[in-house]
Amino acid sequence: MASQSTKNPESIYDFTVKDAKGNVVDLSAYKGKVLLIVNVASKCGMTNPNYTELNQLYEKYKDQGLEILAFPCNQFGEEEPGSNDQIAVFVCTRFRSEFPIFDKIEVNGDNASPLYKYLKLGKWGIFGDDIQWNFAKFLVSKDGQVVHRYYPTTSPLSLEYDIKKLLGLGQE
Repeated sequence: MASQSTKNPESIYDFTVKDAKGNVVDLSAYKGKVLLIVNVASKCGMTNPNYTELNQLYEKYKDQGLEILAFPCNQFGEEEPGSNDQIAVFVCTRFRSEFPIFDKIEVNGDNASPLYKYLKLGKWGIFGDDIQWNFAKFLVSKDGQVVHRYYPTTSPLSLEYDIKKLLGLGQE
């Protein structure tokens, strides 16, 4: 299981997850950073534009406190079939992504990661709390609270205003 369960979590910092190499990562290590948490897939029609734009955001804002956390998921059209190692190689070689890639998880259903169960607790539109497809995005404030959820079709670059606001950067 990618995440350990936490009773009555108050923020995403109450969770631990595994990275793509199987190491346990305490999300409290990201305290004080703005997080963009995304369920990713390597063989989706939205893979190229999403990874390209996620890389652009990360490169532009990582030094100001943005961290992108990518969670591979194979629940949608089996578009993330590879092992964690295969996924990491794909992302790092094809897209040269530098943000962290985590253990492959499920985001919906009985086996959904506890982190994703927590992320989906908000009132999020017509589909209820289910993730609709690959590349759903959650924006998390520096204090670990989910402040926005974006549909899979939302361009990562269109989140720039919200990211800058959470980072405390002046609007240009």
